Amino acid sequence: MVVVDVLSFTTTLSVAVDSGVEVFPYRFRDASAATFAASKSAVLAVGRSERFDDEVSLSPLSVRTAAEPGGVLDANPRLVLPSPNGSAICRQLAETGTTVVGACLRNAPAVASWIREQRFDVVGVVAAGERWPGELLRPAVEDLWGAGAVIAGLTGSLSPEAGAAAAAWAAVTDTVGVALAGCGSGRELAADGWGDEVPVAAEVGLSGVVPVLSGESFTAA
Repeated sequence: MVVVDVLSFTTTLSVAVDSGVEVFPYRFRDASAATFAASKSAVLAVGRSERFDDEVSLSPLSVRTAAEPGGVLDANPRLVLPSPNGSAICRQLAETGTTVVGACLRNAPAVASWIREQRFDVVGVVAAGERWPGELLRPAVEDLWGAGAVIAGLTGSLSPEAGAAAAAWAAVTDTVGVALAGCGSGRELAADGWGDEVPVAAEVGLSGVVPVLSGESFTAA
């Protein structure tokens, strides 16, 4: 199962694993998350608005900075990364015993190549989506694009849904940076003051690292 949460869980995950950071997905950022992080001797990501100095949040830019020499993740390359969408989905899927991979636009070609090498009989791709106020699911087009970017690199028969995702990705491939900035989630990040994260999500194919969930944590395949 491939989980795609472009803005921002799996993008942040890819940046972290690129830097050699082991990532523990967690459903919610609450008191239990702090306890879990302590049990793993890991750094706990805070909310974007709560971040100070060299702390880590769901922002891929914060992870990139924290993994630099002298940063908090350089000293301790273990990170608990809560997210109610992508992270929660990864943990739930892992409980079924299936292989779980984190994908985004940064590593979609690498993920597709790795899947082909593994020769899985069946592959599922989950576009994580977002939440409306009140916790109702909000479909997120950036996750459809990310799913399509992975699917476009696979072989074999596709479901109609998978084919539609691949077609949606093909439609924005040449303008993905503009599309990400203009989609609902991109506008939401910009309105909250985090618009500088969007270009990181648009780094198509920049990462060759495939994060695979083994036990409770993601590491490079």
